[in-house]
Amino acid sequence: MDAQWLSPNVKRLRVRAPHVTRNCQPGQFVIVRPSADSERIPLTLADSDHAAGTIVLIVQVIGATTQALCALQAGDLLHDVAGPMGRPTDIPRGQHAVLVGGGVGTAVIYPQAKALKAAGNLVSAIIGGRSRCYVILEPELREVCDAVYPCTDDGSYGFHGFVTQRLSQLIEAAACPIRHVLCAGPVPMMAAVAEVTRGKGIHTVASLNPIMVDGTGMCGGCRVHCGGESKFACVDGPEFDAHAVDFKELSNRLTAYREFEARAMERP
Repeated sequence: MDAQWLSPNVKRLRVRAPHVTRNCQPGQFVIVRPSADSERIPLTLADSDHAAGTIVLIVQVIGATTQALCALQAGDLLHDVAGPMGRPTDIPRGQHAVLVGGGVGTAVIYPQAKALKAAGNLVSAIIGGRSRCYVILEPELREVCDAVYPCTDDGSYGFHGFVTQRLSQLIEAAACPIRHVLCAGPVPMMAAVAEVTRGKGIHTVASLNPIMVDGTGMCGGCRVHCGGESKFACVDGPEFDAHAVDFKELSNRLTAYREFEARAMERP
């Protein structure tokens, strides 16, 4: 394993997992455990190297298990890595596609950007963070995108404002009409992206991040409502039509275990 901090609370782990690299595609994820007694954490496959048999995971410190993952150093081992899981991203061809990543959600859009460019699309990326130090993967995205637009809430770098504001500007000013938007990040951000594109008739896909346990659809923890139907993000997603997702319900489900997460962080 190789480990590197990307921001004050986000770490990149490069892990040897040849059983994953044999079949993984953009949009998919793995479930990992740092130790035998830890909870199972779903993480996006931010990159992979088939020849080296390695995958890249980008982890944000939120709870006890992500804190344990971010404490890992070069040469350490994960207890297990299961995957790839989920449905891969549907990649259009010959369109102007815009990827919107908020915070650690930028890890999701990087492999999508590579696949979209390889398929002959014009690719733009809008990435955001609270301040400059929280904007991640900009150099990597610039290598594969036609344009990258960094944004910060405090104006310390790039566009001063939210990614949704920059998206609205880009939609109005783009010489080549935008036909496809993919977004990943905090639930309020994805919901706002959906509202920006809804009236424009732009196909919009959101990569959802509900609570997940087994990754096979058995536990029901990752249930989301999309177009009035119950779906399981682990097997039906994690990507869904953003205009059909019930983001309010998703937000409520994500806060269901905050008390337990706080207790876990307090344990010695």
